[in-house]
Amino acid sequence: MTSKSDKAFGRISAVIMLILSLICIFPIVLLFMSSITSESSLLQNGYSIFPEEFGFDAYQYLWFSREKIFRAYMMTISTTAVGTTLSVVTTTLLAYPLSRKNLPGRNFFAFFIFFTMLFNGGMIPSYMMWTQTFHIKDTFWALVFPSLLLSGFAVIMMRTYFTTNIPDNIVEAAMIDGASEAKILIRIVVPMSKPILSTIGLMTALAYWNDWMNGLYYLTRRTDLYTIQNLLNRLISSADFLSNNQANSMIAANIQVPSVGVRMAVAVIAIIPILLIYPFFQKGFVKGIVIGGVMRESWKMFRNRWEFPPGISQLTCSA
Repeated sequence: MTSKSDKAFGRISAVIMLILSLICIFPIVLLFMSSITSESSLLQNGYSIFPEEFGFDAYQYLWFSREKIFRAYMMTISTTAVGTTLSVVTTTLLAYPLSRKNLPGRNFFAFFIFFTMLFNGGMIPSYMMWTQTFHIKDTFWALVFPSLLLSGFAVIMMRTYFTTNIPDNIVEAAMIDGASEAKILIRIVVPMSKPILSTIGLMTALAYWNDWMNGLYYLTRRTDLYTIQNLLNRLISSADFLSNNQANSMIAANIQVPSVGVRMAVAVIAIIPILLIYPFFQKGFVKGIVIGGVMRESWKMFRNRWEFPPGISQLTCSA
């Protein structure tokens, strides 16, 4: 039988989870309700879950650019699909050798990857490299390669998963049977690593979907390559411009330019696909995060590489 203390703990846990869930849901509800609030009400009363006056001026303004938005959605989907696939494949091909104990220089390469999580060359050297050496400016690949293709965090997370969850005896048995490293990776390691693959895939897909920096930096003439984030950012800028120059605007003759509400509508349009996709990956995402143990492994590599005083080492090793 369940004791009274267990029942009380269950009720308290349920209340805490309910409060945390409401805290997470509240911004999304506020975002949507603000997007269907009239512009005059937003200007007078601010954002509210219960608006005094409803209005769809923001969505009406975006409707005028529906063809551009559809094209930007297709470009975003293409960029996300190609970038996520290349990123997961590249991360797997780099993390798997690092997880093998017989790899020469294994610790050095692992620390080198971890070091990139702390320091990088900066924006200007990266821009010069991608534009003057690889010449990807105003191309589709400018949305795929810079900054997002490979992450040291993802490599270390996947390496940790391979090390702790792929039994060595299975790999050794496959090698005795004559399997090559490529066959072991494809036929054994990858099928056993679905949680971490889905985790890395979802994290990378979110990064590609929400990215607008690459389009801002590397797309100067090819506006037809704009992703949804770049296009919506431009629409917001256009709404601000039109609201400040309504006397010279033909659109202003038909509707009031919703410079405030359009920001909320833009955010709603941008997050809808993510909200629809995430539930299908939630189980694998959480499992991969828990099993990956990236923070403990990162600190272990950093501590092994550099010698700390005994007091600091004792304090941090217990973490």
